[in-house]
Amino acid sequence: MGAVNSISHLSMVAMVVSWAYLLGAVPLLCLAFWHAADAWYRAAFFVKHGSKKDSNGVRRRLPPGHMGLPFLGETISLLWYFKRVRRPDEFIRAKRRAYGGEAVGMYRTHLFGSPTVVVCAPAANKFVFQAGGDTFGVRWPVPELVGLKAVGIVEGGHHTRLRGVILGAINRPSSLRTIAAVVQPSIVAAFNSWAGMGTIVASDEAKKVMFTNICKMFVSMEPSPLTVKINQWFTGLLAGLRALPVDFPGTAVHDARKCRRKLTAVFREEIEARKSMSKKYDDVMSGFMETEDEQGMKLSDDEVVDNILSAIVAGYESTATAIMWAMYHLAKSPDALAKLREENVAVSKTKGSSYFITHDDIPKMKYTAKVVEETIRMANIASMMPRVAKRDVEYGGYTIPEGWQVLVMVRSLHTDPNYYPDPLTFNPDRWNEPAKPGTYQVFGGGYRICPGNMLAKLQLTIMLHHLSIGYEWELLNPNAEINYLPHPKPVDGAAMAFRRLATK
Repeated sequence: MGAVNSISHLSMVAMVVSWAYLLGAVPLLCLAFWHAADAWYRAAFFVKHGSKKDSNGVRRRLPPGHMGLPFLGETISLLWYFKRVRRPDEFIRAKRRAYGGEAVGMYRTHLFGSPTVVVCAPAANKFVFQAGGDTFGVRWPVPELVGLKAVGIVEGGHHTRLRGVILGAINRPSSLRTIAAVVQPSIVAAFNSWAGMGTIVASDEAKKVMFTNICKMFVSMEPSPLTVKINQWFTGLLAGLRALPVDFPGTAVHDARKCRRKLTAVFREEIEARKSMSKKYDDVMSGFMETEDEQGMKLSDDEVVDNILSAIVAGYESTATAIMWAMYHLAKSPDALAKLREENVAVSKTKGSSYFITHDDIPKMKYTAKVVEETIRMANIASMMPRVAKRDVEYGGYTIPEGWQVLVMVRSLHTDPNYYPDPLTFNPDRWNEPAKPGTYQVFGGGYRICPGNMLAKLQLTIMLHHLSIGYEWELLNPNAEINYLPHPKPVDGAAMAFRRLATK
């Protein structure tokens, strides 16, 4: 009996020891799993560079940071901050706390399936934006959806040529004057319709207005069954651009390709029709077709189609989102709205019998310009702008490896209290003084700065003018939570009561 008890005791001891080893091993295994990807990329970097030194004679090294979990990287962490806890700025702040602050300005990680360097300081952002096309390029998961001959895809001299033509067609004063005149009737009609509805979802209604305006500005199309289909196809195209690049029936990318083919056919037919008629159109498509580059050459039909479509993709939803945020913040900022009304009523009184403002009135609207700048800063419609390193790039004592994704986190600048005191408060008067150099990058920077930035500001200014002189609105859910991806907006789309301004 004693022998049996002894054996039982030894078995229990062995079991305890086994569990102790197991429980000790689990944390070690988890730790090893957590550092596996980081160790792999560091080892690969060492194998390639070994003891090589950079231009300053310092041994090459990766930027500080961590690659996260194998395969997944830190994508889950980023999505956690942006979508779950709705504190998007904490993603970068956590890295600054762990690896150093402003002096570093960039961190290694692994996001959306690619080894990545996140760039988040004025000087570092500027370096990436202003580096030539042989240093950092653009990478689209499915470039055919954007257009292989679009200005957002091509590089080098081809990009310079296309950009010059587009700027000439969109941003020249005569074009902006025409656009200011063309879009206002539909804007006024839409606002009257909103007042008749009583309550609106600003996100949805702003998109409708913007799409109507874009059809007029770009191809002189009035609302019709065809424009309804075009809107549906653009919606499908945008969904594909945001989706994982997986292409088989039933996926967003597969549907987006079909939408892209239909849009291409519509715009090619429009180009052919214009070539066969003597009528002249004063719109963006005609500008693209007729404007010559420095060598006297015009765009090909493929270039016109790809750049019309990419311009609509870039400007349609982003401008609509900006006007939604302007209304949202003004509803919460009665003092700012009062100043906006005062200025725009004064401008309106100078117009006599004309209800519309002109492009020449814009420079007089100083406070409106501040509202526009503050809206765009706080909206952060493009929180991050992707690039790809086309060679090993040295910056700040670190090496960005060739082929790595580079995410320029412009949002991190616009919400940094070091650059904008009380950054999450809507305060147009902060623009009494210009922003600190390099801290305002809402349209990107360098040779790929958004070519439609003047057009976007013009449309916002016109819409704010007509809103402020004729209407009032209140948010139905002023404390609604915010979704930050793919574009920031309240979960209810900024639902609001909307009516004509009461006259005294």
